[in-house]
Amino acid sequence: MLTGHGGKQLKEASIRFRTDRERSQWLMYGRQRHRAVGHLGCALWVAALLGFGSAVLWGCSAERAESTEGIVVTTSILGDAVRAIVQADVPVRVLMGAGIDPHLYKPTLEDVQALQRAACVVAHGLRLEGRMEEVLQGVARRKPVVFAAELVPKDSLRRLAEGVYDPHLWLDVRLWREVVLRVADTLGKLFPERRQQWEQRALQYAQRLDTLDQWVRSQIGQIPPQFRLLVTVHDAFGYFGRAYGLETLSLQGISTAAEFGLHDMVRVAEVVARRRLPAVFTESTLPARLMDNVVAIARQQGWSVRIGGELFSDALGPPGSGAETYEGMVRKNVSTIVAGLLGAGL
Repeated sequence: MLTGHGGKQLKEASIRFRTDRERSQWLMYGRQRHRAVGHLGCALWVAALLGFGSAVLWGCSAERAESTEGIVVTTSILGDAVRAIVQADVPVRVLMGAGIDPHLYKPTLEDVQALQRAACVVAHGLRLEGRMEEVLQGVARRKPVVFAAELVPKDSLRRLAEGVYDPHLWLDVRLWREVVLRVADTLGKLFPERRQQWEQRALQYAQRLDTLDQWVRSQIGQIPPQFRLLVTVHDAFGYFGRAYGLETLSLQGISTAAEFGLHDMVRVAEVVARRRLPAVFTESTLPARLMDNVVAIARQQGWSVRIGGELFSDALGPPGSGAETYEGMVRKNVSTIVAGLLGAGL
């Protein structure tokens, strides 16, 4: 059984899936939402492990501590940046692989043990990691934890409410460049013997991001002004829209844990139909079926809109997707958006 909105259970057999991948994606989404909502004791359990279990996890010799996990990184996108800086100098372990939604991710015992063994941890911050937040705060009392997105000035962030900021910085390439440089500087202070080399690599990586940012601007510039509205499942593309001149509209808020219902689908569909938008987009970490209802409602209102493709919002793609790296992910997303909003293939 799947848990639906309002706590209702949905029979899997009552839902039709177009592909096996979509069925698996829907099941994973349902399980992640169930864990995020139902396992309220998770943070307390991990806190207990970090606290009372510390005698076991930390009572190791200095020799074993140095054999360690090296640098542990939370998300796949951040992991790609850290690996570009560190390369093979220090082991880098990424906890969340391709296609994993960081908003709903619940840390495993193995994750907690990896965090305990790490020389340092690089997390995204700004509440992106959701259920891991208390775990990371607990680890930060014992060892360096770099909250990457919190290294940039607050006035460069999208402020949503008092003390609440949009965490999806990586979708603005120029802003992500700043994050990467600051992460490299911080890691260089933690590993002073590697500092000069890591800073040089970060600068080289930043130059590639400058080129990427210019390419994004040239591609988005092809979209007619009346079609510069990006419709997605959750509000991940606010920085992208701000940086590259698109409006954004979504069913959910900035977290995929946020509830939404029929009124949200109708709200989005009405805008799509009124603007005569060629396409709306699904996301790799969320079931495609969540956007199908918007398409159906828009058609009831007299406008035929299509799914323009799948975007990679919160995680890198699997091998062979073209989105296995941050740079590849950005290029894949932009190509999909431009083709969709230009009406290619319609």
